[in-house]
Amino acid sequence: MRAILCHAYGPPSDLVLGEVASPEIGGRAVKIAVDRAGLNFPDVLIVQGKYQAKPAFPFSPGAEVAGTVLEAGEHVRHVVPGDRVMATCGTGGFAEEVVVTGDAVFKIPDAMSFDTAAALPLTYGTTYHALVDRADLRAGETLLVTGAGGGVGLAAVQLGVALGAKVIAAAGSAAKLEAAAAAGAEHGVNYTTENLTERLKALTGDAGVDVIYEAVGGDVFDASLRAIAWGGRLLVIGFASGRIPDIPANRLLLKGCSAVGVFWGSFVARDPAKNRHNFEQIFELYAAGKIDPKIGASYAFEDAAKAIEDLAARGIIGKAVIRVRD
Repeated sequence: MRAILCHAYGPPSDLVLGEVASPEIGGRAVKIAVDRAGLNFPDVLIVQGKYQAKPAFPFSPGAEVAGTVLEAGEHVRHVVPGDRVMATCGTGGFAEEVVVTGDAVFKIPDAMSFDTAAALPLTYGTTYHALVDRADLRAGETLLVTGAGGGVGLAAVQLGVALGAKVIAAAGSAAKLEAAAAAGAEHGVNYTTENLTERLKALTGDAGVDVIYEAVGGDVFDASLRAIAWGGRLLVIGFASGRIPDIPANRLLLKGCSAVGVFWGSFVARDPAKNRHNFEQIFELYAAGKIDPKIGASYAFEDAAKAIEDLAARGIIGKAVIRVRD
């Protein structure tokens, strides 16, 4: 089968399209014929050796896929060959076939396209866990979403609105803020041209933001924390800017607030049943028309390296998918 291969850490341009053996399946696993693969920021990091997971060479990037079940292990009961599914796989998604643990595979609604299904697992799974399980976001609260024009940011805007929050989007361009507004954000702040802290205080009448969904890190993280409300919750999602910030303990004390880590991958491994329940809720929101991943770019299989480069350059609004099978 064909796969996009990383033979050594380096820039995405070093990735090659090659032939590898079809993966073997175990009793609790599922083999999927991949139709579409989702692109995520960890794919940028993992091929450069900058991610916490460091798979053995050669490996294929790609942490989420959508396609058709080819085989199901003897202990798998919820899917059978021929089912249309989505799955998370960590790595290996940029290939014509992938084997994943059965807990990571979900049948998708009949009306859901493979493009949508490939764009959904990591962004919406992470965000639902963050907003509901970690932040206990309540209707009427104010939610700040940083990096609001990307796939995970737009997922946070949509889910925040669906949960009844008043969403403020923060991003680095007018185009990204327009996408966030289309997703339901009530206000937008361009943190490259505006003082983020001052704008947040003005928008909240100096009360501050109840929940901060922070995926950028660096200066954006620092400015967001300065505008947190009493009893607020700052969700640590990621560090797309490259700088991992420090948190002044006195600010947590003075605001009676919390900084809450969100490591969705570890949550899934520790509590797959709760994760499955979360996706049941996500599918219900999709069926009700309250969420719908924005796919900002679609790439041919052989252009996967270019897709990773574009994501690294922050040139994609919303999610990008790889067309493994056209």
